[in-house]
Amino acid sequence: MTPTPPDDTRPLTGSDLDYGPAGDADGTRVVRAGLPAEEPYEPPLPGPVFAAHYHLPGEVEGAPYAYGRDANPTWTRLERAIADLEAPEDPEAEVVVFSSGMGAISAVLLSLTRPGQTVVLPCDGYNLLAALHERLEGFGVRVRTAPTGGDAQLDEVEGARLLWLETPSNPGLDVCDIRRLAQAAHEQGALVAVDNTLATPLGQRPLLLGADISVASGTKALTGHGDVLLGYVATRSPEVAAAVRAWRKTVGAIPGPMEAWLAHRSLATLEVRTRRQAGNALAVAEALAARPEVSDVRHPGLTDDPAHALASHQMSRYGCVVSFTLPDQAHANRFLARLRLVGDATSFGGVRSTAERRGRWGGDPVPEGFVRLSVGVEDSADLVRDIRRALDASAAPESGAVADGLGGGV
Repeated sequence: MTPTPPDDTRPLTGSDLDYGPAGDADGTRVVRAGLPAEEPYEPPLPGPVFAAHYHLPGEVEGAPYAYGRDANPTWTRLERAIADLEAPEDPEAEVVVFSSGMGAISAVLLSLTRPGQTVVLPCDGYNLLAALHERLEGFGVRVRTAPTGGDAQLDEVEGARLLWLETPSNPGLDVCDIRRLAQAAHEQGALVAVDNTLATPLGQRPLLLGADISVASGTKALTGHGDVLLGYVATRSPEVAAAVRAWRKTVGAIPGPMEAWLAHRSLATLEVRTRRQAGNALAVAEALAARPEVSDVRHPGLTDDPAHALASHQMSRYGCVVSFTLPDQAHANRFLARLRLVGDATSFGGVRSTAERRGRWGGDPVPEGFVRLSVGVEDSADLVRDIRRALDASAAPESGAVADGLGGGV
């Protein structure tokens, strides 16, 4: 089972940028995205601006900064940087940053729909979509659902206002054809939003594949250090951008300037982090697939994965998450407790590897022994060795707290 990674070095088609020519490769782009013009003796990335208000002479109209809930120079730089990554060829693309990924998701679903309209959601997506499903129906919005795999949502788009895709899906790692689904939805007059959290803009660019909106939790791989909560909405539509920006202001889902600055700082290493993580994840997935006690190993980079053929055409790298199933809950808990290099924690995309038995949260339609593993930037041989050792050690039940999953992890 030999993985075939896509070509991560292909040139981008971009517009002329302040810092360099069009077509800069991703590794160059992420280092300089959103930076202001160089000034003598000034830092390349200015520090965070802490301000609840600004000096505001005259009228408000046309003022770039008037009040801290509306805008902040630190957000502006981050928004420009992410826009350059999500749509490098389109200088008109806009990004609106939020205090969390759920803030961004909620802004799209709740600001762009009205009672009597229809939204199509994946039934196997991020588990808090279920809460938004209920909220939408409470507001009089009709909700249809279908799985991600096999482009099953295609059968539900007729008459819809908004089609929401999540690809690869979390936690099952199924993939759908963004271009095909977007075309079908647009024929129905529907907007198309894609949750791009797992792929990141360096792994997949939904706006270039026909989607109207790309949404992500910046908490995950975008920032990559497990120390920032952040979300964003990217779009080429001024109307969509205005709607979600107004929603952010109304509900106050604004990021702190320190969080925005930390996120921008972290972008500089996004290419090297995600490239290393993708390679490590493939090595881990191969090692897991060779184990008899492990079933249903999923990673889009594995050549025999059901999503591989589509992912290889749609994604430029396959991501850091591997999912698999152990025989039961107790077995999964024993495995997690015996890992040395992999922390027992939720979330994914960080530089340090983490894993969890996903069923402990409820809400995800997964077996009790299902494990979601986020692969970090550690040495791949060390990670594989640690995982094999933990699998060996967890093969048989033992007495005591460790066997019950109480002896390790967070």
